Amino acid sequence: MPPFPAGAQEFLWMLKTGIWSVGTVSWVFGISDRTLAAFMDGYLSAIDIVQLSTAAFFFVSWLFLKPMRLRSKN
Repeated sequence: MPPFPAGAQEFLWMLKTGIWSVGTVSWVFGISDRTLAAFMDGYLSAIDIVQLSTAAFFFVSWLFLKPMRLRSKN
């Protein structure tokens, strides 16, 4: 693998964490939106429970994709 130019590692790290952070905020907004929509009519239907469970599963999966820094070889 060719060496990265100076500052490229830091830029890529900031890009990864920025994308992950925006995704996390989006998932939280989506789950809260679905939750409010599900409870607006006063009861939970089976489709509401399936939608909330699916969104929660994907949100937890997204949390496991958090970028981590690799140890540098010194």
